[in-house]
Amino acid sequence: MASGLRDGVAGIDLTMRVTLGVLALASGVYTYLGVRDLLDGSPVITFFAAIIYSTAVSIAIYAFWSFLMRFLPHVEDVASRVWLGGAMLLGSLMIVAMSSWLNAAALAGSAAIEQHLATTLQAYTRDLDTAHNRALGAQSLLPDIQLASTRFARLAEAERNGALTGTGGSGTVVQLLSQMSSQLDDLGREVVESGERAKALYAEGSGQIARMREFVSGQGDIKTRSDGFGAEALKLIGTIAALEQSSMAPAVKRTAEDLAAGFIAPAPDGQTADLAGRQSQVVGSVEKAVAAQASALSEAAKAIIGNGPVEPARFQPLSTAEAVLRYAGDFLPSWAGAISIDLLPAVLVLILCIVHAAIRRQEQPQDAESMTAADLISAMRLLREVDGERLAVAAAKGGEGGNRDGLTAAEFTITPLPSTRTAKKE
Repeated sequence: MASGLRDGVAGIDLTMRVTLGVLALASGVYTYLGVRDLLDGSPVITFFAAIIYSTAVSIAIYAFWSFLMRFLPHVEDVASRVWLGGAMLLGSLMIVAMSSWLNAAALAGSAAIEQHLATTLQAYTRDLDTAHNRALGAQSLLPDIQLASTRFARLAEAERNGALTGTGGSGTVVQLLSQMSSQLDDLGREVVESGERAKALYAEGSGQIARMREFVSGQGDIKTRSDGFGAEALKLIGTIAALEQSSMAPAVKRTAEDLAAGFIAPAPDGQTADLAGRQSQVVGSVEKAVAAQASALSEAAKAIIGNGPVEPARFQPLSTAEAVLRYAGDFLPSWAGAISIDLLPAVLVLILCIVHAAIRRQEQPQDAESMTAADLISAMRLLREVDGERLAVAAAKGGEGGNRDGLTAAEFTITPLPSTRTAKKE
Protein backbone atom coordinates (compact mmCIF):
# COMPACT_ATOMS: atom_id res chain seq x y z
CA MET A 1 0.00 0.00 0.00
CA ALA A 2 2.88 2.37 0.76
CA SER A 3 4.30 1.74 -2.69
CA GLY A 4 0.94 2.63 -4.23
CA LEU A 5 0.90 5.94 -2.38
CA ARG A 6 4.45 6.66 -3.49
CA ASP A 7 3.53 5.88 -7.09
CA GLY A 8 0.49 8.18 -6.79
CA VAL A 9 2.58 11.05 -5.44
CA ALA A 10 5.14 10.61 -8.20
CA GLY A 11 2.39 10.41 -10.82
CA ILE A 12 0.74 13.70 -9.88
CA ASP A 13 3.97 15.66 -9.48
CA LEU A 14 3.66 17.17 -12.96
CA THR A 15 -0.03 17.86 -12.43
CA MET A 16 0.71 19.75 -9.21
CA ARG A 17 3.38 21.83 -10.89
CA VAL A 18 1.09 22.71 -13.80
CA THR A 19 -1.77 23.51 -11.41
CA LEU A 20 0.45 25.74 -9.31
CA GLY A 21 1.73 27.52 -12.41
CA VAL A 22 -1.79 28.15 -13.74
CA LEU A 23 -2.97 29.50 -10.37
CA ALA A 24 0.07 31.77 -10.09
CA LEU A 25 -0.52 33.02 -13.66
CA ALA A 26 -4.21 33.68 -12.98
CA SER A 27 -3.34 35.60 -9.82
CA GLY A 28 -0.80 37.63 -11.75
CA VAL A 29 -3.33 38.54 -14.45
CA TYR A 30 -5.93 39.74 -11.97
CA THR A 31 -3.24 41.53 -9.98
CA TYR A 32 -2.27 43.38 -13.17
CA LEU A 33 -5.88 44.42 -13.76
CA GLY A 34 -6.19 45.61 -10.16
CA VAL A 35 -2.91 47.51 -9.91
CA ARG A 36 -3.33 49.22 -13.28
CA ASP A 37 -6.11 51.43 -11.91
CA LEU A 38 -3.95 52.54 -8.98
CA LEU A 39 -1.04 53.86 -11.03
CA ASP A 40 -0.82 57.34 -12.48
CA GLY A 41 1.40 58.60 -15.26
CA SER A 42 1.88 57.92 -18.93
CA PRO A 43 0.23 54.80 -20.37
CA VAL A 44 3.59 53.21 -21.20
CA ILE A 45 5.00 53.63 -17.68
CA THR A 46 1.74 52.43 -16.15
CA PHE A 47 1.69 49.35 -18.37
CA PHE A 48 5.26 48.27 -17.62
CA ALA A 49 4.93 49.01 -13.91
CA ALA A 50 1.78 46.88 -13.69
CA ILE A 51 3.42 44.07 -15.70
CA ILE A 52 6.50 44.04 -13.46
CA TYR A 53 4.45 44.00 -10.28
CA SER A 54 2.11 41.24 -11.46
CA THR A 55 5.07 39.16 -12.70
CA ALA A 56 6.78 39.50 -9.34
CA VAL A 57 3.59 38.38 -7.62
CA SER A 58 3.23 35.32 -9.87
CA ILE A 59 6.84 34.25 -9.33
CA ALA A 60 6.59 34.80 -5.58
CA ILE A 61 3.42 32.72 -5.32
CA TYR A 62 4.86 29.88 -7.41
CA ALA A 63 8.16 29.80 -5.51
CA PHE A 64 6.50 30.03 -2.09
CA TRP A 65 4.12 27.13 -2.61
CA SER A 66 6.77 25.08 -4.43
CA PHE A 67 9.07 25.33 -1.40
CA LEU A 68 6.30 24.24 0.94
CA MET A 69 5.24 21.34 -1.29
CA ARG A 70 8.83 20.15 -1.48
CA PHE A 71 9.82 20.43 2.19
CA LEU A 72 6.82 20.46 4.54
CA PRO A 73 5.51 16.92 3.80
CA HIS A 74 8.95 15.39 4.56
CA VAL A 75 9.58 17.16 7.87
CA GLU A 76 8.87 14.83 10.82
CA ASP A 77 9.87 16.62 14.02
CA VAL A 78 7.23 18.79 15.65
CA ALA A 79 9.36 21.92 16.06
CA SER A 80 10.24 22.07 12.37
CA ARG A 81 6.62 21.48 11.39
CA VAL A 82 5.50 24.33 13.64
CA TRP A 83 8.08 26.68 12.15
CA LEU A 84 7.14 25.75 8.60
CA GLY A 85 3.45 26.10 9.48
CA GLY A 86 4.15 29.59 10.82
CA ALA A 87 6.06 30.41 7.65
CA MET A 88 3.07 29.23 5.58
CA LEU A 89 0.69 31.39 7.61
CA LEU A 90 2.95 34.45 7.32
CA GLY A 91 3.42 33.91 3.60
CA SER A 92 -0.34 33.51 3.11
CA LEU A 93 -0.97 36.84 4.84
CA MET A 94 1.65 38.50 2.67
CA ILE A 95 0.09 37.04 -0.46
CA VAL A 96 -3.33 38.39 0.58
CA ALA A 97 -1.76 41.79 1.25
CA MET A 98 0.09 42.08 -2.05
CA SER A 99 -2.24 40.23 -4.39
CA SER A 100 -5.66 39.10 -3.14
CA TRP A 101 -7.15 42.54 -2.56
CA LEU A 102 -6.03 43.58 -6.03
CA ASN A 103 -7.62 40.42 -7.42
CA ALA A 104 -10.84 41.39 -5.64
CA ALA A 105 -10.55 44.88 -7.13
CA ALA A 106 -10.26 43.36 -10.61
CA LEU A 107 -13.19 40.99 -10.02
CA ALA A 108 -15.59 43.42 -8.32
CA GLY A 109 -14.07 46.89 -8.77
CA SER A 110 -16.69 48.24 -11.17
CA ALA A 111 -19.53 46.85 -9.08
CA ALA A 112 -18.00 48.36 -5.94
CA ILE A 113 -17.80 51.81 -7.54
CA GLU A 114 -21.42 51.46 -8.66
CA GLN A 115 -22.28 50.57 -5.07
CA HIS A 116 -20.49 53.73 -3.91
CA LEU A 117 -22.38 55.84 -6.45
CA ALA A 118 -25.70 54.27 -5.42
CA THR A 119 -25.02 54.90 -1.73
CA THR A 120 -24.02 58.50 -2.41
CA LEU A 121 -27.09 59.01 -4.62
CA GLN A 122 -29.31 57.76 -1.82
CA ALA A 123 -27.78 60.30 0.57
CA TYR A 124 -28.22 63.14 -1.94
CA THR A 125 -31.84 62.15 -2.56
CA ARG A 126 -32.49 62.23 1.17
CA ASP A 127 -30.86 65.66 1.49
CA LEU A 128 -32.89 67.03 -1.43
CA ASP A 129 -36.15 65.77 0.09
CA THR A 130 -35.23 67.20 3.48
CA ALA A 131 -34.41 70.63 2.03
CA HIS A 132 -37.61 70.57 -0.01
CA ASN A 133 -39.72 69.66 3.00
CA ARG A 134 -38.11 72.42 5.01
CA ALA A 135 -38.79 74.89 2.20
CA LEU A 136 -42.42 73.79 1.97
CA GLY A 137 -42.76 73.68 5.73
CA ALA A 138 -43.01 77.46 5.83
CA GLN A 139 -46.13 77.15 3.67
CA SER A 140 -47.88 75.55 6.63
CA LEU A 141 -47.38 78.84 8.49
CA LEU A 142 -49.19 80.79 5.79
CA PRO A 143 -52.75 80.16 7.16
CA ASP A 144 -51.69 81.33 10.62
CA ILE A 145 -50.07 84.45 9.18
CA GLN A 146 -53.11 85.27 7.06
CA LEU A 147 -55.45 84.61 9.96
CA ALA A 148 -53.48 86.93 12.25
CA SER A 149 -53.39 89.63 9.55
CA THR A 150 -57.14 89.36 9.04
CA ARG A 151 -57.72 89.53 12.76
CA PHE A 152 -55.74 92.75 13.15
CA ALA A 153 -57.41 94.25 10.06
CA ARG A 154 -60.86 93.51 11.47
CA LEU A 155 -59.93 95.01 14.81
CA ALA A 156 -58.72 98.14 13.01
CA GLU A 157 -61.99 98.34 11.10
CA ALA A 158 -63.94 97.84 14.30
CA GLU A 159 -61.95 100.59 16.03
CA ARG A 160 -62.85 103.02 13.26
CA ASN A 161 -66.41 102.55 14.43
CA GLY A 162 -65.34 103.01 18.05
CA ALA A 163 -65.74 99.36 19.09
CA LEU A 164 -62.51 99.25 21.15
CA THR A 165 -62.07 102.70 22.68
CA GLY A 166 -65.62 103.83 22.36
CA THR A 167 -64.65 106.68 20.08
CA GLY A 168 -64.68 106.26 16.29
CA GLY A 169 -62.02 107.51 13.91
CA SER A 170 -58.52 106.70 12.74
CA GLY A 171 -56.55 107.31 15.84
CA THR A 172 -53.57 105.62 17.46
CA VAL A 173 -55.20 102.22 17.87
CA VAL A 174 -56.40 102.04 14.27
CA GLN A 175 -52.98 102.96 12.97
CA LEU A 176 -51.28 100.36 15.20
CA LEU A 177 -53.64 97.56 14.20
CA SER A 178 -53.38 98.46 10.54
CA GLN A 179 -49.60 98.46 10.77
CA MET A 180 -49.57 94.95 12.31
CA SER A 181 -51.93 93.69 9.60
CA SER A 182 -49.78 95.21 6.86
CA GLN A 183 -46.58 93.61 8.20
CA LEU A 184 -48.22 90.20 8.37
CA ASP A 185 -49.60 90.61 4.83
CA ASP A 186 -46.12 91.33 3.53
CA LEU A 187 -44.76 88.26 5.31
CA GLY A 188 -47.54 86.14 3.84
CA ARG A 189 -46.75 87.27 0.30
CA GLU A 190 -43.07 86.39 0.79
CA VAL A 191 -44.05 82.93 2.01
CA VAL A 192 -46.19 82.39 -1.10
CA GLU A 193 -43.36 83.49 -3.40
CA SER A 194 -40.89 81.20 -1.59
CA GLY A 195 -43.20 78.26 -2.26
CA GLU A 196 -43.04 78.91 -5.98
CA ARG A 197 -39.25 79.13 -5.89
CA ALA A 198 -39.03 75.91 -3.85
CA LYS A 199 -41.22 74.10 -6.37
CA ALA A 200 -39.01 75.16 -9.29
CA LEU A 201 -35.79 74.26 -7.45
CA TYR A 202 -37.13 70.85 -6.46
CA ALA A 203 -38.00 70.10 -10.07
CA GLU A 204 -34.46 71.07 -11.07
CA GLY A 205 -32.97 68.87 -8.33
CA SER A 206 -35.19 65.94 -9.34
CA GLY A 207 -33.84 66.17 -12.88
CA GLN A 208 -30.29 66.11 -11.58
CA ILE A 209 -31.10 63.06 -9.43
CA ALA A 210 -32.52 61.31 -12.51
CA ARG A 211 -29.35 61.96 -14.51
CA MET A 212 -27.20 60.73 -11.61
CA ARG A 213 -29.28 57.55 -11.46
CA GLU A 214 -28.57 56.98 -15.16
CA PHE A 215 -24.83 57.20 -14.44
CA VAL A 216 -25.20 54.59 -11.68
CA SER A 217 -27.14 52.00 -13.66
CA GLY A 218 -25.91 52.82 -17.16
CA GLN A 219 -23.37 51.10 -19.36
CA GLY A 220 -19.87 52.11 -20.34
CA ASP A 221 -16.59 52.84 -18.63
CA ILE A 222 -17.06 53.22 -14.89
CA LYS A 223 -14.54 56.07 -14.65
CA THR A 224 -16.44 58.13 -17.22
CA ARG A 225 -19.70 57.48 -15.44
CA SER A 226 -18.16 58.38 -12.10
CA ASP A 227 -16.89 61.69 -13.50
CA GLY A 228 -20.33 62.50 -14.88
CA PHE A 229 -21.90 61.58 -11.58
CA GLY A 230 -19.53 63.95 -9.77
CA ALA A 231 -20.41 66.84 -12.08
CA GLU A 232 -24.13 66.34 -11.48
CA ALA A 233 -23.51 65.98 -7.74
CA LEU A 234 -21.83 69.38 -7.67
CA LYS A 235 -24.85 70.96 -9.39
CA LEU A 236 -27.21 69.18 -6.99
CA ILE A 237 -25.35 70.57 -3.96
CA GLY A 238 -25.96 74.07 -5.33
CA THR A 239 -29.64 73.28 -5.83
CA ILE A 240 -29.99 72.01 -2.27
CA ALA A 241 -28.29 75.17 -0.97
CA ALA A 242 -30.72 77.29 -2.99
CA LEU A 243 -33.64 75.32 -1.55
CA GLU A 244 -32.33 76.01 1.93
CA GLN A 245 -32.18 79.72 1.17
CA SER A 246 -35.69 79.71 -0.25
CA SER A 247 -37.15 78.41 3.00
CA MET A 248 -39.10 81.16 4.79
CA ALA A 249 -39.14 79.41 8.15
CA PRO A 250 -36.07 81.28 9.46
CA ALA A 251 -37.49 84.56 8.12
CA VAL A 252 -40.86 83.91 9.78
CA LYS A 253 -39.09 83.15 13.05
CA ARG A 254 -37.09 86.37 12.89
CA THR A 255 -40.12 88.44 11.92
CA ALA A 256 -42.20 86.99 14.72
CA GLU A 257 -39.48 87.72 17.25
CA ASP A 258 -39.16 91.27 15.92
CA LEU A 259 -42.90 91.81 16.26
CA ALA A 260 -42.74 91.02 19.95
CA ALA A 261 -39.35 92.47 20.85
CA GLY A 262 -39.58 95.55 18.66
CA PHE A 263 -43.13 96.52 19.57
CA ILE A 264 -43.26 100.21 20.40
CA ALA A 265 -46.49 101.43 21.89
CA PRO A 266 -47.55 104.71 20.24
CA ALA A 267 -48.46 107.70 22.36
CA PRO A 268 -52.19 108.14 22.73
CA ASP A 269 -53.51 111.04 20.67
CA GLY A 270 -56.84 111.42 22.41
CA GLN A 271 -57.97 114.99 23.01
CA THR A 272 -59.23 114.15 26.47
CA ALA A 273 -57.58 112.33 29.32
CA ASP A 274 -60.35 109.77 29.37
CA LEU A 275 -59.90 108.93 25.67
CA ALA A 276 -56.11 108.82 26.06
CA GLY A 277 -56.51 106.38 28.93
CA ARG A 278 -58.79 104.12 26.91
CA GLN A 279 -56.35 104.24 24.02
CA SER A 280 -53.46 103.26 26.29
CA GLN A 281 -55.49 100.35 27.65
CA VAL A 282 -56.31 99.06 24.14
CA VAL A 283 -52.70 99.47 23.02
CA GLY A 284 -51.62 97.33 25.99
CA SER A 285 -54.10 94.63 24.94
CA VAL A 286 -52.82 94.81 21.37
CA GLU A 287 -49.27 94.43 22.62
CA LYS A 288 -50.24 91.27 24.49
CA ALA A 289 -52.02 89.90 21.42
CA VAL A 290 -49.02 90.65 19.23
CA ALA A 291 -46.70 88.94 21.72
CA ALA A 292 -48.90 85.83 21.83
CA GLN A 293 -49.20 85.65 18.06
CA ALA A 294 -45.45 86.20 17.63
CA SER A 295 -44.64 83.46 20.13
CA ALA A 296 -46.90 80.98 18.33
CA LEU A 297 -45.37 81.77 14.92
CA SER A 298 -41.84 81.61 16.32
CA GLU A 299 -42.37 78.18 17.88
CA ALA A 300 -43.96 76.83 14.69
CA ALA A 301 -41.10 78.15 12.57
CA LYS A 302 -38.54 76.75 15.01
CA ALA A 303 -40.11 73.30 14.70
CA ILE A 304 -39.83 73.51 10.91
CA ILE A 305 -36.19 74.64 11.02
CA GLY A 306 -35.32 71.63 13.17
CA ASN A 307 -31.64 70.92 13.81
CA GLY A 308 -30.23 73.34 11.29
CA PRO A 309 -29.77 73.60 7.55
CA VAL A 310 -29.09 70.57 5.35
CA GLU A 311 -25.40 70.31 4.46
CA PRO A 312 -24.85 67.60 1.82
CA ALA A 313 -21.40 66.05 1.74
CA ARG A 314 -19.10 66.55 -1.21
CA PHE A 315 -18.90 63.65 -3.62
CA GLN A 316 -15.70 61.67 -3.08
CA PRO A 317 -14.59 59.58 -6.10
CA LEU A 318 -12.96 56.25 -5.29
CA SER A 319 -10.65 53.93 -7.19
CA THR A 320 -11.72 50.33 -7.72
CA ALA A 321 -9.39 49.08 -4.97
CA GLU A 322 -10.62 51.68 -2.46
CA ALA A 323 -14.24 50.90 -3.30
CA VAL A 324 -13.69 47.15 -2.82
CA LEU A 325 -12.10 47.76 0.58
CA ARG A 326 -14.83 50.18 1.72
CA TYR A 327 -17.70 47.93 0.61
CA ALA A 328 -16.00 44.60 1.32
CA GLY A 329 -19.05 43.28 3.17
CA ASP A 330 -21.17 43.57 0.03
CA PHE A 331 -18.73 41.57 -2.13
CA LEU A 332 -17.79 38.58 0.01
CA PRO A 333 -18.07 36.08 -2.92
CA SER A 334 -15.58 38.14 -4.93
CA TRP A 335 -13.22 38.32 -1.96
CA ALA A 336 -13.55 34.56 -1.46
CA GLY A 337 -12.70 33.90 -5.10
CA ALA A 338 -9.76 36.31 -5.07
CA ILE A 339 -8.26 34.76 -1.93
CA SER A 340 -8.92 31.19 -3.08
CA ILE A 341 -6.86 31.72 -6.24
CA ASP A 342 -3.85 32.59 -4.08
CA LEU A 343 -4.34 30.16 -1.18
CA LEU A 344 -5.67 27.05 -2.93
CA PRO A 345 -2.14 25.53 -3.05
CA ALA A 346 -2.28 25.38 0.76
CA VAL A 347 -4.84 22.58 0.37
CA LEU A 348 -2.44 20.69 -1.91
CA VAL A 349 0.33 21.08 0.69
CA LEU A 350 -1.91 19.64 3.40
CA ILE A 351 -2.86 16.70 1.15
CA LEU A 352 0.82 15.93 0.52
CA CYS A 353 1.53 16.10 4.25
CA ILE A 354 -1.26 13.61 4.99
CA VAL A 355 -0.17 11.22 2.23
CA HIS A 356 3.51 11.23 3.24
CA ALA A 357 2.55 10.70 6.88
CA ALA A 358 0.52 7.65 5.81
CA ILE A 359 3.47 6.34 3.79
CA ARG A 360 5.78 6.65 6.79
CA ARG A 361 3.32 4.85 9.04
CA GLN A 362 2.93 1.96 6.62
CA GLU A 363 6.67 1.57 6.16
CA GLN A 364 7.46 1.40 9.87
CA PRO A 365 8.23 -2.13 11.22
CA GLN A 366 5.42 -3.60 13.25
CA ASP A 367 5.76 -5.07 16.72
CA ALA A 368 5.02 -8.75 17.26
CA GLU A 369 2.17 -7.91 19.60
CA SER A 370 0.39 -5.81 16.98
CA MET A 371 0.86 -8.27 14.08
CA THR A 372 -2.13 -10.19 12.83
CA ALA A 373 -2.08 -13.84 11.78
CA ALA A 374 -1.94 -12.83 8.12
CA ASP A 375 1.04 -10.57 8.84
CA LEU A 376 2.79 -13.42 10.69
CA ILE A 377 2.20 -15.91 7.86
CA SER A 378 3.51 -13.41 5.31
CA ALA A 379 6.59 -12.79 7.44
CA MET A 380 7.30 -16.52 7.77
CA ARG A 381 6.86 -17.00 4.04
CA LEU A 382 9.40 -14.26 3.36
CA LEU A 383 11.76 -15.82 5.89
CA ARG A 384 11.57 -19.22 4.14
CA GLU A 385 12.34 -17.57 0.81
CA VAL A 386 15.35 -15.79 2.28
CA ASP A 387 16.63 -18.96 3.97
CA GLY A 388 16.13 -20.93 0.75
CA GLU A 389 18.27 -18.43 -1.11
CA ARG A 390 20.94 -18.62 1.59
CA LEU A 391 20.94 -22.44 1.40
CA ALA A 392 21.30 -22.33 -2.34
CA VAL A 393 24.19 -19.90 -2.08
CA ALA A 394 25.84 -21.99 0.66
CA ALA A 395 25.45 -25.20 -1.35
CA ALA A 396 26.98 -23.56 -4.37
CA LYS A 397 29.92 -22.34 -2.33
CA GLY A 398 30.29 -25.74 -0.63
CA GLY A 399 30.52 -27.45 -3.96
CA GLU A 400 33.26 -25.07 -4.98
CA GLY A 401 35.38 -25.32 -1.81
CA GLY A 402 33.26 -25.97 1.19
CA ASN A 403 31.35 -23.65 3.31
CA ARG A 404 33.52 -20.65 3.99
CA ASP A 405 31.52 -19.75 7.04
CA GLY A 406 31.99 -23.21 8.51
CA LEU A 407 28.24 -23.91 8.46
CA THR A 408 26.61 -27.14 7.31
CA ALA A 409 23.40 -27.50 5.44
CA ALA A 410 21.76 -28.99 8.54
CA GLU A 411 22.20 -25.67 10.32
CA PHE A 412 19.97 -24.04 7.74
CA THR A 413 17.15 -26.52 8.25
CA ILE A 414 13.96 -24.72 9.26
CA THR A 415 11.26 -26.48 11.16
CA PRO A 416 8.08 -25.81 9.29
CA LEU A 417 5.11 -24.41 11.12
CA PRO A 418 2.04 -26.58 11.36
CA SER A 419 -0.46 -25.86 8.64
CA THR A 420 -3.70 -24.14 9.26
CA ARG A 421 -5.72 -27.36 8.90
CA THR A 422 -3.54 -29.25 11.40
CA ALA A 423 -3.90 -26.40 13.90
CA LYS A 424 -7.65 -26.51 13.51
CA LYS A 425 -7.76 -30.29 14.13
CA GLU A 426 -5.71 -29.98 17.26
